[in-house]
Amino acid sequence: MSDSHAISTVAELRAVIGEEVPGLSEKNVDHLNDFALDYLAKAPFLVMATSDASGNLDASPKGDGPGFVEVEDKRTLVIPDRPGNKLAYGHLNILDNPRIGLIFMIPGTPETFRVNGDAELTADPELLERLAARGKPATLAVRVHVKEAFFHCAKAFMRSGLWQPDSWPDRHKVSFGEMYAAQRRGELTAEQVDAAVAADYEANL
Repeated sequence: MSDSHAISTVAELRAVIGEEVPGLSEKNVDHLNDFALDYLAKAPFLVMATSDASGNLDASPKGDGPGFVEVEDKRTLVIPDRPGNKLAYGHLNILDNPRIGLIFMIPGTPETFRVNGDAELTADPELLERLAARGKPATLAVRVHVKEAFFHCAKAFMRSGLWQPDSWPDRHKVSFGEMYAAQRRGELTAEQVDAAVAADYEANL
């Protein structure tokens, strides 16, 4: 079914949302300034967005202790990679298309910090050892060459109540075992898969 209100031009978009606030884009810079460095030193979590050469997208969460992302210089940062499921969607995308987008978060802080740039993968042993956590070196690292960096306002977090514990629902149970059992009937029970996932959480952070 066609949408008679579909927006397909810049003029149509601006007619709905209005014109850009003059001067606002000046907050976007091509390096990591002192405000960014202070934020990155406290951020334990980010979402990494990548795309293959055909435009197929992936967004992947990355997290560790505050400041887990290393700043090599004001135009370069390095994200350690830890043991995962080895599907490597983001890594494969980077090999295909180096463009990357990051959004950093600090729990309880409604403003976020965003970086756009070009990425490359490295397995430099010295770097991986420097990025070690819990007694284990990083598996590999994503080096990001910063092209654009800026802070994002708090409105999305204020609307969602994401950092307001009194607005949180009861924890939602996600069972990989139930999902697996529904797709691959008879091979393993949901309980077996969930136990394996729990053991992996315990041993392979």
